[in-house]
Amino acid sequence: MSQSLFIAQTTDPVLDLRDLSLLSQHTTRPRTSLSEQQESIDSTQDVQATTLSRSRMVILITTLTGITFVGSMSSGLSTIGIPVIAADLSLPDNLLMWPVSVYHLANGCCLLLAGSMADLMGNRMINLLGCLLLAAFILGCGVAESGIQLILFRTFQGIATSMCLPTAFSILTQTLPMGKPRNIGFACLGLGQPLGFAVGLVFGGLFQGSSLGWRFGFYLCAGATGTLMVINYFKLPPDAAREPITLRRLRAEIDWIGIIVSSSCLGIISYVFATISDDPSNVHKAQNIALLCCAGAMIPGFWVWMGRRERAGKPALIPNSLWKNTAFSSMCVIVLFSWAVLNGVETILSLFFQEVQELSGFQSALRFLPNVIIGVLLNLGTGLLVHRVHANHLVLVSSLLSAGSPLLMAIIDPQWSWWYCAFWAVLLSPLSADVIFTIANLIVADAFTPQTRGLAGAAFNTIAEFGTSLGLTIFAIISAGVTRDSSIADKQSPEALMVGYRAVFWTCFGLMLGACGVGLWGLRNVGRIGLKRE
Repeated sequence: MSQSLFIAQTTDPVLDLRDLSLLSQHTTRPRTSLSEQQESIDSTQDVQATTLSRSRMVILITTLTGITFVGSMSSGLSTIGIPVIAADLSLPDNLLMWPVSVYHLANGCCLLLAGSMADLMGNRMINLLGCLLLAAFILGCGVAESGIQLILFRTFQGIATSMCLPTAFSILTQTLPMGKPRNIGFACLGLGQPLGFAVGLVFGGLFQGSSLGWRFGFYLCAGATGTLMVINYFKLPPDAAREPITLRRLRAEIDWIGIIVSSSCLGIISYVFATISDDPSNVHKAQNIALLCCAGAMIPGFWVWMGRRERAGKPALIPNSLWKNTAFSSMCVIVLFSWAVLNGVETILSLFFQEVQELSGFQSALRFLPNVIIGVLLNLGTGLLVHRVHANHLVLVSSLLSAGSPLLMAIIDPQWSWWYCAFWAVLLSPLSADVIFTIANLIVADAFTPQTRGLAGAAFNTIAEFGTSLGLTIFAIISAGVTRDSSIADKQSPEALMVGYRAVFWTCFGLMLGACGVGLWGLRNVGRIGLKRE
């Protein structure tokens, strides 16, 4: 079967995303028959989607985006509040970053399982259960009385979030028609994560500097999540009729071995990365070396298992044939790099403001306001323009502009005014991730069959979460190592810390240039996407 992904045109090429889903199917029937069959499925979905009124679509997008926003906001609260929270809960130094790390660890490990269960049981059920648990565990973070309790609640919060992210993606894919409505839906969903994190940073600093305290932010997020859950209960569309859930279906329709191997591999790697982030010398510990060896052995094992399932015509978690698609593989690499750089730059920027420039949490939070404003404008603009502008051009331009953020911070003098470099660095940092989220979701949505859209959303978010963990670990090692080897005697001084931070910014600049290179080659034939199908 031809692996061609694009329709040849004399002008204005358009990516035919429908062919992507065919890569995961094995059949002897002609390609034209399969294409017609896929078009019939998509046309049926679009007819169902158009039955939703405009107001119903707006409510649906708002509530699903709101859940994503609130979950990310709580992460921003945790990040900006680490010094105050650690002092209040007597959190030891070796566990200082764990309230942030365990969230990503738990979320990344459970995404594929949650997506598979949503495809089997229904998106509505899994999403509502995830919202309920998310509200409960965010509230738990607010009432935690010890560091261990906070870490446990953040872990469970990550699990709850893994139930909300892929189902939101799947619900929007199944209910919004192709074209501008779906593009805007994905753009808003993408807006929720970086915007929520940035708002969490800002509000976290504001609450710390007032009589409300850091706990109020978690109370606010818990209340908002509970409210959105109630709205979703009445407004989420019902799932399509499904066969009764039986043990036979659980065994036959879910790739359990693939889920266990992939989740275990990602969990082990994320755990080791988290321990290394706390203390780079942990990389030399025997147990961490053994765990990394086990995870390394699981990667080829997973590849072999996917190939076996695919050849047997059984459901495969992520079919190997998908990786033969240049656009899909390239977007995965770009997402990995972009999310690593985005979270790395924002985390180090927060430390730069507080540890190097010695600003208060409130003053640091105010400096992230441009990040919030540009995030809103950019995501909405991408949703409106993605079907009009070539996707490869959007990715390249946004990646090049985002590369300017770490470059500016790499050459900055801490004594300079905020307006010289830091302002522009904050403004440019989210550009790539915000644009790529919408484009990547459109590509990933059509790389999977309509019956596995929950898994599609899980696959995308798993790559993003892994990029976050990988980036934070590498940046922590670089920062600590360069600071330790510097000629400055006091390793805790702002001057010594800045040496390490500067090295991290140069690394982020290099990664973004790498993302540009991957996009330049891998997306060279991609034209406009997100078009309405006639």
